[in-house]
Amino acid sequence: MPMLGLGTWENTDPDECTNAVKTALEMGYRHIDTAQIYGNEAEVGAGIAAADVDREDIFLATKVWINELSHDDVIESTEESLDKLGVDYVDLLYVHWPAREYDAEETLDAFDTLVEKGLTKRIGVSNFEPEQVRDAVERSEAGIFANQIELHPLLQQDELRDVCAEEGVEIVAYSPLARGKVFDVDVLSDIAEKHGVSEPQVSLAWLRENGITAIPKATSEAHISDNWASLSLELDEEDIEAIDAIEQVDRRVDPDFAPW
Repeated sequence: MPMLGLGTWENTDPDECTNAVKTALEMGYRHIDTAQIYGNEAEVGAGIAAADVDREDIFLATKVWINELSHDDVIESTEESLDKLGVDYVDLLYVHWPAREYDAEETLDAFDTLVEKGLTKRIGVSNFEPEQVRDAVERSEAGIFANQIELHPLLQQDELRDVCAEEGVEIVAYSPLARGKVFDVDVLSDIAEKHGVSEPQVSLAWLRENGITAIPKATSEAHISDNWASLSLELDEEDIEAIDAIEQVDRRVDPDFAPW
């Protein structure tokens, strides 16, 4: 799984979404993330088809929405997602939230079936808290590859990171730029000025230094390129310690059905 991907949450303008995916792939990105609820799987698929990159070289992920988590709905909605994306399989399929129709045994059994059928290569969960991660790992025959969660310098998720490490579950960070709040954090601004880079690059480099995959949303070529440049930024020990010490907590995504 490439450690930097393109997120597409709230990218609902058809042409903008397709162009963003194509631009990212042709720039060098190889990880694209979407979801059923985003309403843009067809546009993401169009971007993949338009890019001069082989499908086999792309790590593609989508997520099953909370209304589609009963056993049969998981299967049916995933087949619909693949049709929209124009692909035969996804590299990673997530349970989007442990909410509404989610039943650990029934839902994860359906995901295991999708692995057996070759419709997804890996199973992921998203927005799972520590005990839900442990339960999913125990129940899934195919194994849980990743937990996609909100994670950035203002929401460092130490306990959840520790549990995922113990269980061998990768972490994928959504909203890794705290939905733009990274520009307002003095620690990040100081480090950015020190290295002559942007605050988003600092946040993304910090995640990478911690072994965390990030999928920042970007639509313009300038933002896609700025995020990509974070791969060249190497933070020193002092930088990392300063970010680790940030005490401000600001969760940006908090729906009423969240498990916390």
